[in-house]
Amino acid sequence: VCVELSCIIKSTTTPNPRIEWKKIRGGETSYVFFDNKMQGDFVTRAEILSRTSLVIKNTTRMDTATYRCEVAAPDDANIVDEINIQLTVQVKPVTPRCRVPKAVPVGKTATLHCHENEGYPESTYSWYRNSEPLPTDSKSNPKFHNSSFILNPGTGTLVFAAVHKSDTGRYYCIATNDAGSAKCEEQEMEIYNLNIGGIVGGVLVVAVVLVLITLGICCAYRRGYFVNTKQAGKSYKTPAKPDGVNYIQTDDEGDFRHKSSFVI
Repeated sequence: VCVELSCIIKSTTTPNPRIEWKKIRGGETSYVFFDNKMQGDFVTRAEILSRTSLVIKNTTRMDTATYRCEVAAPDDANIVDEINIQLTVQVKPVTPRCRVPKAVPVGKTATLHCHENEGYPESTYSWYRNSEPLPTDSKSNPKFHNSSFILNPGTGTLVFAAVHKSDTGRYYCIATNDAGSAKCEEQEMEIYNLNIGGIVGGVLVVAVVLVLITLGICCAYRRGYFVNTKQAGKSYKTPAKPDGVNYIQTDDEGDFRHKSSFVI
């Protein structure tokens, strides 16, 4: 986008008045046009038109600022004069990022998120269910009396205090500002009933199985199936050597032989 900021000198007696352009943003002042030359990043994308007006090409959100045109005419009664121009560069929102839970049990809370950070001015958000716009508060519209949600247009969050079966549907969000709007893709949110009976039954089955396993282990212990093999096996002790018996080993035999000796 190309923008022209006009600075017109109606009358002057000075042949060549000095022209300067300055940019004021966030409390800081910088030169745009000084000493008959463009300054900074404006060198490649700005020019002076008709001696005084400033033309900025490829404007971005960062060009939003106050621009001051200063004219110095030494031969005039009014030697210095200036004009301030406020420039606001509007940027269309990009496709917002939407997060929608796929499945939520009846009665539980659910939060849907929508946000984008490229648009300027900042975007506001609206949510749709099955292509129908949702109000900021479900209580404000009789059509949504079964729902309990609140939409924050500034943050893009859609919060359900307790979802109902009728909240099932395809949801999408639209981000909007003065420059345009953008939409995210539809996402399905399903609301389902919790099977309390099935959950209780499952817990009871698990409890019964654990009790049966415990009883089986107890019976096995009582019948001796888990007796320690070290205790059940026969222990062996080396027999003590009788008094009066000596053991000798012969050279041609690998085992021990014994002989008796008697002392009278």
